[in-house]
Amino acid sequence: MIINTGGRTDTVQYYTEWLLRRFEEGYVLTRNPLFPNKVSRYELTPDKVDCVAFCSKNYKPILPRLHEITDRFNTYFHYTITAYGKDIEPGVPSIDESMETLVELSKLAGSNRVSWRYDPVLLTKDYTIQRHLETFERMSEKLAPYIDRCIFSFVEMYKKLESNMPELIPLSMQDIDTLAQGLGEIAGKYGITIQTCGTNGDFTRYGIGSSGCTTLDILGKANGIVFKNLKHRGMRQGCHCIESRDIGAYDTCMNGCKYCYANKTPWKAFENFKLHDPSSPLLLGTVRPEDIITQGEQRSFKKELNGQSALESLLY
Repeated sequence: MIINTGGRTDTVQYYTEWLLRRFEEGYVLTRNPLFPNKVSRYELTPDKVDCVAFCSKNYKPILPRLHEITDRFNTYFHYTITAYGKDIEPGVPSIDESMETLVELSKLAGSNRVSWRYDPVLLTKDYTIQRHLETFERMSEKLAPYIDRCIFSFVEMYKKLESNMPELIPLSMQDIDTLAQGLGEIAGKYGITIQTCGTNGDFTRYGIGSSGCTTLDILGKANGIVFKNLKHRGMRQGCHCIESRDIGAYDTCMNGCKYCYANKTPWKAFENFKLHDPSSPLLLGTVRPEDIITQGEQRSFKKELNGQSALESLLY
């Protein structure tokens, strides 16, 4: 199975101690967001977890102790760095600081295990197409030697976003094409593999691939693993990622990004943080008497190779 640490919240930035403790103790509990009394238990051991997929906008808090996980588990890291400032991403470090942290992460984990996420791409009167392309080029020049690929997506116009970001300018088909062409050309200039994820549209004419951001192919090549040829169900419409188990919780990320889908309101995350106990197996609160705990399914995606190691099969 694949463990996802960052789909519901920025676990690495705000819950580092809890995350490391969960891997140290070898298990985690996650509460069902739709049925709060239902709790799933997952074993966090190398024999039960094929790969740990991270996603964060700030890896700095975990870098000194990252080896506690990377020494034992296969890993892959998504690092989101966009063109936006504190007006849209109030809790996120500056672009320059984020890029320096990505370089540090890459040196520790290996560039083959680090992807740079430039998403979501959105437009306002301040964040124009020209500003996106200029910023993306500056970042590409710096990050190219330290990443496996760049993944981007165009913002989804869901209802909550209309109230959270009234300044948002809807993307026209021409805007999308111009941005895709520009991003593809810049990535090609610096030798960066670039792809979309969760975005409909064919941009192969601009050198842009279309795939999931967390596929068995990506994870396998990064870690020297051969996985089974399985259909990727994805997590939502337009997603082509392999299924994973997210150990985070909604309404707990304090980055405060205006485009966030995981928080109902920014203040809710700060309120919920008061319920966080680093020693609890749950990200929020503790186990209650009325909770029903069940063992989550943990099937491996690895392919049996009749004695030949996965790494050997990739090399020969």
